[in-house]
Amino acid sequence: MSDALPLPVQPNLEQYKKLAKDLRNACRSDDPHAVAEWANRWLGQRLPGEAGRLIRHWQRFRESKPGACALADAQFFIARAHGFASWPKFARHLERLTQPGDPAHRFEAAAEAIVTGDTATLGRLLSADPKLVRARSDRDHRSTLLHYVAANGIEDFRQKTPPNIVAIARMLLDAGADVNAESAAYGGRSTVLGLAATSCHPAYAGVQNSLLELLIARGAKIDSTEPGSAVNACLHNGRGAAAVYLAEHGASLNLEAAAGIGCLDVVRGFFNPDHSLKPPATLRQKNDGFAWACQFGHIGVVAFLLETGIPLDAALPHHGQTGLHWAAYGGHADIVKLLLTRGASVDFRESTFGGTPLGWALYGWGAEERPAGSGNYYETVAALVRAGATLDRAWYASDVDRNRARAKAEADPRMLASLGDAL
Repeated sequence: MSDALPLPVQPNLEQYKKLAKDLRNACRSDDPHAVAEWANRWLGQRLPGEAGRLIRHWQRFRESKPGACALADAQFFIARAHGFASWPKFARHLERLTQPGDPAHRFEAAAEAIVTGDTATLGRLLSADPKLVRARSDRDHRSTLLHYVAANGIEDFRQKTPPNIVAIARMLLDAGADVNAESAAYGGRSTVLGLAATSCHPAYAGVQNSLLELLIARGAKIDSTEPGSAVNACLHNGRGAAAVYLAEHGASLNLEAAAGIGCLDVVRGFFNPDHSLKPPATLRQKNDGFAWACQFGHIGVVAFLLETGIPLDAALPHHGQTGLHWAAYGGHADIVKLLLTRGASVDFRESTFGGTPLGWALYGWGAEERPAGSGNYYETVAALVRAGATLDRAWYASDVDRNRARAKAEADPRMLASLGDAL
């Protein structure tokens, strides 16, 4: 689990053995609330809020293994909850942490120093053990210390980007870290560059491109064997600026990637004069590229791809949104107006979340991590309302993040003016 639970300061294997026995007993209990009570007793004080997530993991675990209430099942679940592949590996890790001179103990201390920006501690650990820089985590993602600078693919509680992360990455590279080392995160073959380019944390901290610049300068390979893979991975994770940066520094482009970063001339090169596709471009790349062009505001690409025959209300890949949903989500008023002028349906509900373009516009505007000044959401919402969009309050009430966006809109006089008759 990437959302692995953090260990206490002094983890004790015997206590975890008892915890597993208690979970087994709760699982076998006739009380339907026994496991929830177990989770709250364990995590309620030390990690408020984590008990609910653990219970949901347990429910999915039981669905995958009906009738699994043996001690071995409980032990396995607890090991996985901490990011370990098995109970024996988890138990061995706990034993190693009791030995201050053990490499696992030093690795954990170094990982914590990286994500908290503690260069003094990190420097001291690297000097004391030069081999540490190429060691790997005991957790099942098997990351090196350098992977931790990406704040991605590692345990969630360590996915943080301190302001000095570029200096920390430089320290690790100077100490001999392998810039192209791969971890087992996300199915394997995950490089530091790929993880850093698709991570939200360095982007929100304002250091993503600086981090990518350092990694590339030190020899990080940008592309895998598939053209467009690096740029497309950024687009799929909402990292449009990183996608552009990688393309500017040599990343290959397929049709999807070129459309997603707004390279109209390159996009045109994938089409014949009659607007048919040139191999190896595919219809899937065309549709995906159209979605990203709408989301990231590339109106020239959007207009051209419409000419090639994309239906206005086509349910695009990923979650079934239309181009109008994506443009509204990004706050791109010019693209919203173009699509509406061409006849896009203003009240089309996508199939995954059941939201309309107006719903997605307010959701995007209300996002907690939306960069300041991004998108023209006031004009986007006003254009949708002029086209007949109405506000579906029930859709917002069914989700915490949506409800927060609705409340923010109703507290903003300018957004209320944009909503007008939609309220």
